[in-house]
Amino acid sequence: MSRLCVHTITTKPLSLEECLVQFPKRGVTGITIWRQALEGRDLGAVARQTRDAGLETVSLCRGGFFPAATAAGRQAAIDDNLKAIEQAQAIGAPLIVLVCGAVPRQPLVESRKQIADGIAAVLPAAEQAGVKLAIEPLHPMYADDRSAVNTMRQAHEICDVLGSPKAVGIAVDVYHVWWDPELKSQIDLAGQTGRLHAFHICDWKTPTTDLLNDRGLMGEGCINIKEISDWVDATGFTGHREVEIFSNKWWSADQNEFLDRIAASYGQLYA
Repeated sequence: MSRLCVHTITTKPLSLEECLVQFPKRGVTGITIWRQALEGRDLGAVARQTRDAGLETVSLCRGGFFPAATAAGRQAAIDDNLKAIEQAQAIGAPLIVLVCGAVPRQPLVESRKQIADGIAAVLPAAEQAGVKLAIEPLHPMYADDRSAVNTMRQAHEICDVLGSPKAVGIAVDVYHVWWDPELKSQIDLAGQTGRLHAFHICDWKTPTTDLLNDRGLMGEGCINIKEISDWVDATGFTGHREVEIFSNKWWSADQNEFLDRIAASYGQLYA
């Protein structure tokens, strides 16, 4: 359980304060804070409260969404990511997860170029703040408007284009990449290049009722989570395993019972 992290979006109905109380009760040691949970808050106080709760801030979610149809839109995205870097530094988050974005009807190649350009524009600020950036490939079903980066290979290519800076790597989310026939070799490459920055877990339910908000607890679906996790660990990755579940079903349930189920499913998976 020492590597168990839960995202605040997973228990979306809970306030940040409630997360800080309830997560440790289940043996959770890490927390990934979503930016909406920071709205209107004193960021220094958030950092102190998280430490006092005995939780490690694993990352801040999320940055990205760099592509836009206009130069003004692309600059607005850069400005928002610079703000995210400031927030991450203030709360003590060593990493920002990037959901990179896409523009409907814009060629994916152009969107990927704008993603690389956007990361390049904010990279100096991230390096100065000591904050890493993790490109998260999203499932191809989101290629129209959520992310033009849909495989680990594409994420690696962006890292290459940027000159392989140490501050830029990849977040592996099993929900998005489990289907990829190149997954093991791409995870191996991430380990070899020092780019494996984060590992997210949940499950793909069959049938699914919502392509965004019907993710399952580990063991509820068809993803070979343990095998993928073993591939990740074989690279030398020792970071947290982050439970990130978007689920209308679980959001409408009692969140304390949900956390109990998360801890139980995690414990069974990694027994």
